[in-house]
Amino acid sequence: MSGPGAHVGPGDHDVAWRDSGWRWLPLTVLAIVLDQASKRWIEHHYDLFETQVITPQLDIVRAHNTGAAFSFLADAGGWQRWLFTALALGVGVAIFVWLRGINARKQVYLAAGLALILGGALGNVFGRIEYGYVIDFIQVHWHNAYFPAFNVADSAITLGAMLLLFDAWREWRQGAGSGKSA
Repeated sequence: MSGPGAHVGPGDHDVAWRDSGWRWLPLTVLAIVLDQASKRWIEHHYDLFETQVITPQLDIVRAHNTGAAFSFLADAGGWQRWLFTALALGVGVAIFVWLRGINARKQVYLAAGLALILGGALGNVFGRIEYGYVIDFIQVHWHNAYFPAFNVADSAITLGAMLLLFDAWREWRQGAGSGKSA
């Protein structure tokens, strides 16, 4: 069967494309657009390391991260740029395929979480490809204890991961409530 309502997917995950997790791809696009717009704004209004205090616990500071989360491998010499780009693109393809097999009507949190993670990963990939680094600018701290600076893409990834955990917890609770064992 072919056409708009065709069912494609492995095994029990046959889902019409219009009911699949691809319904959530506009959220992916929104995450990318907000991330790129915020980074461009910071790039045009702040010099590197320029800081503006917003609240006693929140600053805006322009930082460039050549590494991964928490600046992991930031001083590795440049090869990490392509490693993290390849990893993000590989994960992005896997998430895109995974979304296709999800019934977005039944697995809302899973689909939304994956869409946000995809948007965040791609948002950071664009900076890595264009500049060789990611622009971070949100700095949270408590007195002299500073959390590494992050950006909208990182926030989308974090929120997406929280939705995945919530979805897993809900499934576990439903299984526990029905007497099913893992």
